[in-house]
Amino acid sequence: MRLHFLAALCTIGMGFIFGIPLVHWLVLILVIGGMLAFETINTAIERAIDYISEEYHPLAGLVKDIAAGAVFIFSITAFIIGVLIFYHPVSELFMK
Repeated sequence: MRLHFLAALCTIGMGFIFGIPLVHWLVLILVIGGMLAFETINTAIERAIDYISEEYHPLAGLVKDIAAGAVFIFSITAFIIGVLIFYHPVSELFMK
């Protein structure tokens, strides 16, 4: 969660630095909110499973892995969206 929060702060900072358009801000807000929501749900699932049973069970491990996989899939999606939004402004910075 800390890593996602740090990435969100960096992304917001880059948005201000590069002056991205409103539509891009809306997409970034949705992606950042979705990422933090997925991470929160993943943490809740992990804590609930740990509460139910302190002993290791293969099914419990599978449920945790699936929840973490959902976070991973969304983080890849968020990364791709970030690249698409910031590619042009960053490339202009280095092409000058």
